Amino acid sequence: MMQPRSQYVRCGAHELHVSEWGDPANPAVVLWHGLARTGRDFDELAEALSARFFVLAPDTLGRGLSSWALDVSTDYSYAAYGDHAEAILDHYAITKMRWIGTSMGGLLGVTLGAGPLKGRISHLVVNDIGPSIPLEASTRIADYVGNPPIFATASELEAWLRTNYKPFGENTPAFWRRMTDTSVRRTDSGKVTVHYDPQIITQFTLHKSDLDCWSQWDGLDARIMLLRGETSDVLPQAVATQMINRQPLTQYHQLSGFGHAPTLADNRTIQLIESFLEVD
Repeated sequence: MMQPRSQYVRCGAHELHVSEWGDPANPAVVLWHGLARTGRDFDELAEALSARFFVLAPDTLGRGLSSWALDVSTDYSYAAYGDHAEAILDHYAITKMRWIGTSMGGLLGVTLGAGPLKGRISHLVVNDIGPSIPLEASTRIADYVGNPPIFATASELEAWLRTNYKPFGENTPAFWRRMTDTSVRRTDSGKVTVHYDPQIITQFTLHKSDLDCWSQWDGLDARIMLLRGETSDVLPQAVATQMINRQPLTQYHQLSGFGHAPTLADNRTIQLIESFLEVD
């Protein structure tokens, strides 16, 4: 598999890590990951898209190789992430882009596409997230993200990832090993844990309004594709139906074999996304 180029971009007081693929002269695609993940989750999709697009997959502040918050009361919010996204786009002199967001990255795309980046996001793929999230699902996510596990070995962490992220679907051993390699960090004691700041959970405590995006959804003018894992508890079918009713030109696909959230790593889903992105 092709390896991404690793870049570090200054975003105000922070330094964000960005994985990039493809020719910078090509049209840009931004891939933004979910709450406790990293940009490397998109490797398969990014490699496939890199033949025709310049692909950027940032690690959100507090995740992966990006720096952590200086002030958790403000830094782990969509307002801050939006500023970081704009700084990354400015760094690469990108004025127009396609956006693919999984979970949190999808809502960030909705927020930006109806706000600061309105008219600049031409195509928006929203992967398994809606403008409102059921309380049971948000509580489940907050419980495990806010209490990251600690293990003696990376192999134990991989076993935990395979179990905890089982809704990601049936993926290859290589996928799970890469997920482990790009999700692990050593603690001061030499043990291993997941590579994010547990304080990112303030998204669910201090910035609850970030998760209510119906007005932003209604205000989108981009081409939209909505993806849903067939057993997802984060995007119930009723919410997906409401989203389509309010944006009737949305292209909708329910992906079998996935819960929250589809990894976008299988050939069928990649082909769906490629076809969507290629339409002007």
